[in-house]
Amino acid sequence: MIITPHIRENAIARLEPLTEAHREELRPLADEAELWALTSLRGDGEHFDPWFDLMLGNTLSGQQISHLVRRRDDGAAVGHSAWLSLVPAHKRVEIGWTWYGRMARGTAINPAAKLLLLAGAFDAGAERVELKTHHLNARSQAAMTKMGATREGTLRRHLLCWTGEWRDTVFFSVLKTEWPAVKAGLEARLA
Repeated sequence: MIITPHIRENAIARLEPLTEAHREELRPLADEAELWALTSLRGDGEHFDPWFDLMLGNTLSGQQISHLVRRRDDGAAVGHSAWLSLVPAHKRVEIGWTWYGRMARGTAINPAAKLLLLAGAFDAGAERVELKTHHLNARSQAAMTKMGATREGTLRRHLLCWTGEWRDTVFFSVLKTEWPAVKAGLEARLA
């Protein structure tokens, strides 16, 4: 499994590998405290630059591939999503750090971006794509379920969040054998 950073797009979303040039486009989108309430790190206000530096640094070092998510119809930056935990030896990757500005939430952007990320992973040889979220993040869990991912279980007291509270992490996955059905479902939602 070899996943390489490059622009991926469909009729709705465009994913651009994160560069320094994206910093100021993402900054105003990230400045919503509610986006970060259930995350392990904070990225709003004064916390944005350290968060962005981590995402960019991890991308440049090959630990992850972060993307600026853009809406295709008007070119507006709408959020961020990444491939994390790249494990080529086990043909496994995680999709995470996904968040969208208010104007993109509840639109076709997330399923369109997930279609691109999942297709990119499976086309590169992945056998398993993982997704995980905070146990209190009902919106994220509902989106993963609607997408067709399988809920696998919960790791209790898995991460200490920036708030000082412990996060139980809910794991979902899509296997290569499940990908055709998940892909068909996403494509039907976007048609």
